[in-house]
Amino acid sequence: MNEPSQEELIQSLLISIDQTQCFKTKWSLIKTKLTTLQTHLLNQTFDSNHNQLCVDFLTSLKSTLTSTLSLSSLCNTPTPPHGKLKTQNDIVSISSKLDSLLHDIVVLNKSGVLEENDPISTPSSSNSTRAEVRNLVTRLQIGTTLSKSEVLDSLLGLLNEDDKNVVIAVGLGLVPVLVRLLDSNYSLEIKEKTVTCIARVAGIDSCRTALFDEGLGLLNNLVRVLECGSVFAKEKCCLALLGLSISKENARAIGCRGGIYSLLEICQDGTPGSQAMAAGVLRNLANFRDIKENFIEENAVEILLSLANSGTSLAQENAIGCLCNLVLDDDVDDSVKLSICRNGGIVSLKNFWDSAPSVQSLEVPVTMLGALATCPLISDTLVSNGFLNRVVGVLGCGVLGVRIAAAKAVYDLGYNNKTRKELGEIGCISPLVRMLEGKAIEEKQAAAKALSNLLVYAPNGRVFRKEEKGIVSAVQLLDPLVVNLDKMYPIKILEQLVHSKKCRKQIASTGASVHLKKLVDMDVEGAKKLLDNVGRGKLWGVISRH
Repeated sequence: MNEPSQEELIQSLLISIDQTQCFKTKWSLIKTKLTTLQTHLLNQTFDSNHNQLCVDFLTSLKSTLTSTLSLSSLCNTPTPPHGKLKTQNDIVSISSKLDSLLHDIVVLNKSGVLEENDPISTPSSSNSTRAEVRNLVTRLQIGTTLSKSEVLDSLLGLLNEDDKNVVIAVGLGLVPVLVRLLDSNYSLEIKEKTVTCIARVAGIDSCRTALFDEGLGLLNNLVRVLECGSVFAKEKCCLALLGLSISKENARAIGCRGGIYSLLEICQDGTPGSQAMAAGVLRNLANFRDIKENFIEENAVEILLSLANSGTSLAQENAIGCLCNLVLDDDVDDSVKLSICRNGGIVSLKNFWDSAPSVQSLEVPVTMLGALATCPLISDTLVSNGFLNRVVGVLGCGVLGVRIAAAKAVYDLGYNNKTRKELGEIGCISPLVRMLEGKAIEEKQAAAKALSNLLVYAPNGRVFRKEEKGIVSAVQLLDPLVVNLDKMYPIKILEQLVHSKKCRKQIASTGASVHLKKLVDMDVEGAKKLLDNVGRGKLWGVISRH
């Protein structure tokens, strides 16, 4: 005799439920669920010969329907044979299983996986990868906790194979599914694997928008993992937050929900890897002015300096980078800078600088140097600790960001004629002149700003005049076509040279007057005075000939 189909089982169940004599209200609800399930089954063809998902669903469906039919038969009398309490519990359990089946069939219908062959049995190609990813994303939404854990393992393997697989998975709706898993009461193991998937997505620039779209729901769950997750989960959570914390809204949300405290705890007690990641997230958060006060409240300076002395190279760089961002704004209270110095910050800065793993990693300490140098109470200490030689030593390096940071630091360190003199004597002028010819506007401006300060000390002007391209490069920066560059700096450079007859002739011969006339029309400060000074040399030449 053939086994009854699911349609026949449902029909038998509906008839049996009409005959129940106890727990009628509960059975009425189950009947509604069965009717809805029947409608979904009629609207979708389930071909168990082609798709494993279909096989799994139909097996579970048949088992549940058979159990439900047996249970309803026991309720066809006023007093069920196994007692009312057990029977009631069994009905609640069956009702819950039907809810799961209804959820699963909706997911399966929407996913489109039932219309495809089993991707595991097809040759490897972009289409089969897409089908496999869709299959896994669908499986994450159905089935048991154990099956979800196994699916996450398979999904992680696929995501780690190729960045393209991550893009495909995100396009197929993976991110909202992961967020729901993280928001549910699943096991620690599942949450660890879910956070690992989210971290993988966050590592792909083009996929990060999908995480941003999840908003506070995702951030709240990630902060909870920071607070009470396992060591492994915390590390992966920090990796995910690295990409998400670059947004001001997200940074504010993390900072206001206890995230800074949790991240600082990891900086103190986490694994070397998690410390580096946590410091990286803090470094991003410290970029935003309205969050900086939270760092001070959490005693961040001492914790970050401790990490800067004892962590891995990356942890040290991120810790110093975070401190640097805390003091980078011009309006930052000097008390934070002084706190850094009192807690050994200058020694930490020097040690990292001297042992930096690459030239690229020097951008952070060089920027930090400039930020600290703006505080008069700290400047002398920086000079006495040998930072003038250090900063001049990287002005000519091959990394643009380091050169720019170094030029800015030179400007801040040249706070009096004594340091201007020393900077000039140790070879600061030549590399800055070369930077005036750089391609990046920011490099040109940083160099021009530094030179405009250094040339206040007259002997440095004499060094500058000996540079073959010094005056030519400064005049070229006057050109209004060189946009996004503050003309005040090349004007100041030339103003400090124009009193020399030789320099005045050179400035005039390189076309400065043409540019200056345009700048005068644009009401650029200092342009009129410099134009008059350059023209004065021509006037005296005319008078002397007569």
